[in-house]
Amino acid sequence: MLFVSLTYIPKYTKYLRLMQDLRTKRHVVYSLHLHLVFVTKYRKRVFTEMMYKRLHFHFDRVCNDFGCKLVETNGEKDHVHLLVEPLPHTTPSRLVNSLKGVSSRFLRQEFPELGKYYWKGGLWSPSYFIASCGGAPLDIVKQYIGNQ
Repeated sequence: MLFVSLTYIPKYTKYLRLMQDLRTKRHVVYSLHLHLVFVTKYRKRVFTEMMYKRLHFHFDRVCNDFGCKLVETNGEKDHVHLLVEPLPHTTPSRLVNSLKGVSSRFLRQEFPELGKYYWKGGLWSPSYFIASCGGAPLDIVKQYIGNQ
């Protein structure tokens, strides 16, 4: 049985708060965060609130398939922001391609009215923005994404 003196507990609370932000796998301890921005093709302003709910669902599903965690998602009528916690071995370009491909395919199936804007079958612009958020406090990044 292990006995811990109560005098040592306050010293470790700061350490424990830092440890809560870390994720672990078998041979690695990490804290990775990616800020992604996807823009609609031709910058068409097509998204509605219902489309955002479905986009969040599809983004979350793809992230779970990759073993990643979708922390935050928001956007405007012509673009979407995501904050993702990837695994260390996740290739960002493969994650982005999967997020864009799956969300585009399912959103166009669920909302046929998108067909009048995108006749060649693509919802997203081929380009995207990606930035690592290792140095920025996550609360500030979440606040930024939430205000979009």
